[in-house]
Amino acid sequence: MKLLIARPMTAAVETRARAEFDTEIRTSTAPMTEVEMLRALREFDVVVPTLGDLFSAEIFAQAPQPRCRLLANFGVGYNHIDVAAARGAGVAVTNTPGAVTDATADIAMTLLLTTARRAGEGERLVRSGRWEGWHPTQMLGHHVTGKHVGIVGLGRIGQAIARRCHFGFGMQVSYVARSSKDVDFPATRMDSLAALAGAVDFLVVAVPGGAETRHLIDAQVLVAMKPSGILVNIARGEVVDEAALIAALSAGQIAGAGLDVYEFEPKVPEALRAMEQVTLLPHLGTATEEVRTGMGHMALDNVAAFVAGRDLPNPVS
Repeated sequence: MKLLIARPMTAAVETRARAEFDTEIRTSTAPMTEVEMLRALREFDVVVPTLGDLFSAEIFAQAPQPRCRLLANFGVGYNHIDVAAARGAGVAVTNTPGAVTDATADIAMTLLLTTARRAGEGERLVRSGRWEGWHPTQMLGHHVTGKHVGIVGLGRIGQAIARRCHFGFGMQVSYVARSSKDVDFPATRMDSLAALAGAVDFLVVAVPGGAETRHLIDAQVLVAMKPSGILVNIARGEVVDEAALIAALSAGQIAGAGLDVYEFEPKVPEALRAMEQVTLLPHLGTATEEVRTGMGHMALDNVAAFVAGRDLPNPVS
């Protein structure tokens, strides 16, 4: 059984992969090219792709009878894979839910706190050597404790963020989701995204990527937010209309934004990079040794189940 892993992994994951399977690991950290993806489908039994590896309908059309029978995606998000096209070609798709939940929720809180309290701006000030010392009105930001947070999408990650906000900071929690959620903290489901945006101090985006959620956060949602409102996105970059966000920030329609993902990642517009009221992280959501190793093992668990003919632990429907 030949396995291709699309990116370098942690040492523990690479060691296991090579011990259990006939494994090839790409040395490049860049997304796979079209040529590489076609080779992957034609020459390997299982591929472990990740964010940026665009296994589109067009790719599957060029490899109509692939040798590959499983894409064991490294990551919970799989909007870079056309699942219907994969299924049509006889290729199953799995992902790594659960392993990413807490780390991603932690990054959401990092962005919320950093943006609200102007920590990124303050750190840059200190590093520049221009800080002239403390005074009573220095860099006044937005208080977080006791405020109102809105969660867009109350799945695993959304709930983990909401718990941190409620139990850690005494925040009122509201949300929008496709269905009501039975959770262990007070949370109010709002009738619409616009109503949520207008009611909260912090709007945190935690929905899956894909066609259904592309530009879910658009100009209308941003207009509905309070002028003091802060947007946080740890979902997928294309969920937020980046041009509309830049316009809203430039016009002072909202107070700030904390972003870990970008619409045309890794490209980040100069307009965003120039704004002091925006916190920008390089997609750090799951970037810890423990979590990335856990994700890798979960992907390999799916591979092992496939090889053994067992039910896949984490199939994507």
